[in-house]
Amino acid sequence: MRLYSNEIVFRGHPDKVCDQISDALVDAYLKEDTHARCAIEVMGGKGKIFITGEVTSSAQIDILTIVHRVLQDIGYDKEYEIVNNLGEQSRDIALGTNDEVGGAGDQGMMFGYACDDTLELLPTAMVILQKLSQWYDEKRKECSYLLPDGKAQITGYYDDQMKLQKIKYFTVSYQNDEQHRSLTDTMIKEKCVELAKEYGVEIEEFLINPTGRFLIGGFEGDSGLTGRKIVVDSYQSFARVGGGAFSGKDPSKVDRSGAYKARKIAKDYLQKYHLKWCSVQISYAIGISKPLAIYIDSNMGNIEVPDSLYEECTPKRMIEDLDLYHTCYEEKARFGHFRN
Repeated sequence: MRLYSNEIVFRGHPDKVCDQISDALVDAYLKEDTHARCAIEVMGGKGKIFITGEVTSSAQIDILTIVHRVLQDIGYDKEYEIVNNLGEQSRDIALGTNDEVGGAGDQGMMFGYACDDTLELLPTAMVILQKLSQWYDEKRKECSYLLPDGKAQITGYYDDQMKLQKIKYFTVSYQNDEQHRSLTDTMIKEKCVELAKEYGVEIEEFLINPTGRFLIGGFEGDSGLTGRKIVVDSYQSFARVGGGAFSGKDPSKVDRSGAYKARKIAKDYLQKYHLKWCSVQISYAIGISKPLAIYIDSNMGNIEVPDSLYEECTPKRMIEDLDLYHTCYEEKARFGHFRN
């Protein structure tokens, strides 16, 4: 047996708030203009939210209204000073990524992963944390003494096949009014036990708010930044991740579309070849449509990549096949981009 850990952050975590704002803005631009090119970064902290990056679009959107709507939906009613510093995308980049050329929006490598642990084709501990995060968000809306910020971590015992056998530590740090701790701690423990039992695992020990107190949270407790939770957004450390974040980017950016496609390939090959796990890497050069390389690994070893897969992994094909101009990216940014 070996110990291994994975983590998720709740919707109200400052970094995750910035991700959701970035993607809500991308959604708004793409709704009016599918040709929009977006690379939107958000930083928040101490009463201010700073929006920067590049957008080239014919769409005219109400940025302030969208930001306020996201904040209120997450559970933050405080008034923030919002600074809009968006500019236009560099024309140098547009030379290789416009619709006629259809090249990749950046260079880099993207990863996809799938395993046979769960119906979602994801690791058990990852699914448990995703479901806990979703439950917490719904419960927070019902209970005034639960506040938005938080994160959770599972440290589990794993066998040689990296299958979760038992949870040693279930750590949950959650923001609350600190006046109903006995009630809220019990609620959270009961939900964690329920989710663990659903997947046939037991919990040895809880670590709930280990510092003893979590009243100050959100942008008052910490700063936030788009793209700072790329491990949480992808596979929570169970698989490799590329160097680029997803949020704030339109699907011509292969950081996003390439990672989504790599996940689909991993799922398809897992089921096609009856694998226990499958990992996919796709790499690109900016302005070039076809991938530089596609590498597929699995518990059965390396899998040969057909030439047709290179054609499938051009930005244009990925956008069409995955319907990426009609995807709600804000929803994906809430609890993890890969949940099924």
